[in-house]
Amino acid sequence: MNAAETRAVLTLSLLAAFVDGDKHERERAEIRRIAEGLAGDEALHLPTLYQDVLMKRVTLATAVAGLETQEGRQLAYEMAVCVCDADGSHSAAESRFLEEARSALGLSAAVGTDFVQRAESIAEAPLASAAAASVPAAAVGAGAVDGAELDEAIVNAAIVNGALELLPETLSTMAIIPLQMKLVYRIGKAHGYELDRSHIKDFLATIGVGLTSQYLEQAGRKLLGGLLGKMGGGFLGGVGKQAVSSGMSFASTYALGHVAKRYYAGGRTLSTQMLKETYAGAMQESQALTSRYLPAMQEKARTLDAGKVMALVRGA
Repeated sequence: MNAAETRAVLTLSLLAAFVDGDKHERERAEIRRIAEGLAGDEALHLPTLYQDVLMKRVTLATAVAGLETQEGRQLAYEMAVCVCDADGSHSAAESRFLEEARSALGLSAAVGTDFVQRAESIAEAPLASAAAASVPAAAVGAGAVDGAELDEAIVNAAIVNGALELLPETLSTMAIIPLQMKLVYRIGKAHGYELDRSHIKDFLATIGVGLTSQYLEQAGRKLLGGLLGKMGGGFLGGVGKQAVSSGMSFASTYALGHVAKRYYAGGRTLSTQMLKETYAGAMQESQALTSRYLPAMQEKARTLDAGKVMALVRGA
C-alpha cells in the first residue's frame, strides 16, 4: 500500500474510534499518544491526522476517496470493524457508521455481514470454557492457589499474544484483547473471584490498558510495517519487522497477568495508584524478557491459522 492508502485506512480507523462519542479522556489521550508514537513516516503526519479527525476536519467520504484498490478498501473496512468491536460489540452509532463505510467502500452486504459476525464472535467470546465455567469460583479459591501454574499460564498467554502480532490478519490482532481478558478471568477465579466482562474492563482501564487504543496501536504498527493484510508469504517476510511490536504484546500481557495475580491474591486491596505503579514496574520486567521468548513467539505463530485463533478465543 502507498502512503495515501495507508493514511486513508488509518483515517477510517480513527473515525471509527470516535464515532460513538463515548471515549473516556484517558482513552483519547492514549490514542493521541499512539498517533505521536507512530509518526515516524513524515508522509502520513499522524499527529495531524488525529487532530483532523478529532476536530471533524475529515469525513468518511474524504477517507474513502484515498483508497484506490479493492484490497485497501477491504482492509480499511476490516480495521474499522475491529476498532468498533475492540471494547465489545459495537453500539448503534457504530453499526450505522460501519454500514455507511461498507456502502461507501463499495463492499457487498454479504462481505460486510460475514466479517462483522466473525469480529463479534471474538468480541463476545466467553471468558471461560464450558468446563471451567461450571466450577464455582468459591470452590476454586477454597484450596491453595498454585502460583507456579499461574506463572506458566501467564508466560504461555504472553507468547500466544506475541505470536498473534506476527500474523497478517486483522482478526488475529483483534484476538489479543479477549485473550488478555480471559487470562485475568482465570487468575481471578483461581483466587476465588467470579469476574464478569465489565469488571475486567474496569481493571484494565485502571492500570492504563485501553481496549480501543491497544488495538489501534497493534494494528497500526502492523500496517506501517507492511504486514497487515498480506497473505501467503506475508508472515515469513514480516517476522523481522514485527519483532519489536510482538515484544510489546508479549510484555503487556505478561505484565497484566502478574499485576492481576498480585491484585487478586491480595484481596483486591491495591489502590489505583498502586495498580498503575505495579503495572509500570511489571512492564519494565517483561520488556527485558522479550528477546528470550521471541523464538517461542515465532514458533507459535507458525502453528496458528484463523481457525486455531478462533478456537483459542473460545477457550478450546
